[in-house]
This record gives sequence, structure tokens and C-alpha cells, in this order.
Amino acid sequence: MRPAIERTLEFLRLERPNHCVLLDDTPQNRGMLQKVKDYVTFGPVDEATVYRLLSRRGRKGRKMLRDMEKEDAIKKAAEEIASGKKTSEFANPVFRLRPPSKGYSDIKAHYPQGELGKREEMNTLLSRMM
Repeated sequence: MRPAIERTLEFLRLERPNHCVLLDDTPQNRGMLQKVKDYVTFGPVDEATVYRLLSRRGRKGRKMLRDMEKEDAIKKAAEEIASGKKTSEFANPVFRLRPPSKGYSDIKAHYPQGELGKREEMNTLLSRMM
């Protein structure tokens, strides 16, 4: 892997396979995602998926959110994150996920045939990984 791509993945906080990071839709983030499109998959996520991600895999420090917070606080945070605010205020920015159930379709091809690149929605893949 080229050093510029490794550095961009570090900026995005994607240091291991099957990690998920929620980012704002800014030109800088879109440019970084375009640079690493051959190594990651990305796309928009709806509020229900953000809620499931926070309640199942969200952490604050070393503790799971489902153990610490009430359900109303997690719903409010999911609404804020889906509307565009940052996750670092409520939860750790990196979510550690499992490999998807039924496996990846192809890890070398782009979205319609494989798993890499831009998707119209990430909800189905994330639900398979939680």
C-alpha cells in the first residue's frame, strides 16, 4: 500500500479491517474517501442504523453505551449524529464490527459486484456486521 493511502486511513481512524467510522459529509472527508476508495466501502446511513450501531457496538471509553446510558439518550444521540453532528461527544468515533454474516461478496471489486467503493446505502452491510 502506498504511504499516502496508509496516512489517509490513519486520518480516517481506519486502522483495522471491519472498523466503522461515522464522518461528516464535508469536501475534505469526501476527498479522503475518494483517495482510499479501493480499500474501504462508504455511503450514507439512516437514523435507525445509527441507533442500532450505538446501542449494540457503541463505547465511551472502555464501557459499552448499553450498560451506561438510557435508551432515550442513545435515541437523541442517534438523531444528532444522523443530522450531521460529531460522534466523539457521545461515543468513541470508531466502532469495532464483526465480519458480515454470509461473508463478503468480493473484496477486490467495487460495489455492484463487490464490497469496495461508494454505496447508495450502507444499512444492509452494517446490519449484517452488527
